[in-house]
Amino acid sequence: MKLCSFIDNGRPRVGAAVRGGVADMTALGFPSDMGEAAAGGAALLERMEAAAGAYDGAVYALDRVEFGNVTSPGKIVCAGLNYKSHAEETGGQAPEYPVLFSKFGDALSPSGAPVALPGWRRCYDYEAELVVVVGARAYNVPPEDAAAHIFGYTCGNDLSARDSQFLSSQWLSGKSFPGFAPAGPFIVTADCFDPSADNAIVCRVNGESVQNGVTSDMIFTCAETLSAASRCFPLEPGDLIFTGTPAGVILGKPKGRRVWLRPGDTVEVAIEGIGTLVTPLIAY
Repeated sequence: MKLCSFIDNGRPRVGAAVRGGVADMTALGFPSDMGEAAAGGAALLERMEAAAGAYDGAVYALDRVEFGNVTSPGKIVCAGLNYKSHAEETGGQAPEYPVLFSKFGDALSPSGAPVALPGWRRCYDYEAELVVVVGARAYNVPPEDAAAHIFGYTCGNDLSARDSQFLSSQWLSGKSFPGFAPAGPFIVTADCFDPSADNAIVCRVNGESVQNGVTSDMIFTCAETLSAASRCFPLEPGDLIFTGTPAGVILGKPKGRRVWLRPGDTVEVAIEGIGTLVTPLIAY
């Protein structure tokens, strides 16, 4: 099942993708918050799926939906250098343990929302990523049990200001400007998506393809990354884990060929079986 968070007359809603558009699941008595839906477990998900399958009412056309943030996460965790090809193109080595960093909550932004690029930095880069949506509390979870804590998957873009990122050995300063964690628009529930399969993950800038990979190329699986994160801090329903990007980022190109993102660009992240995240960039 495909779910989304959307806004109707200023009110948050949870929707489901149905024939012709999006059905308002909140109007049917289901939660208005995606984190609450994720925490509801298999029983709630089964009821939502049955209701969406039988839905025959009015729908919101996709081109008129105002998407909201996919969840309201307490934590946004990111894995760096999790595709060998990306580690190599940026001059790094494939890590032996997941490289974890974070983004702040106000970095999250929904599909379609413009993201402002501050004028005091200039080296802005894209990173197309598969994002894990946590569905059950996870603290010190072994890898073999971690998949049971995943609610679903969505598209993400780990926007990065490279000239801030490498001011020190800590990446946070280049990763968490407001809006620099676009995600969405749909969450595909875990029973309908296999991240270990060859799902295409593509990034386009102004319609031109700049990244082409498959999710199966991750060094650490989604479950392994969740497990590693859970050994450092508890994860709660609705928390997000960005799982790394394939090759093709601007930083990986020779210095004379780096054309950084700028206001007026539109970045799309498309993952096979999930959908397309659209992020227009504007000046701050």
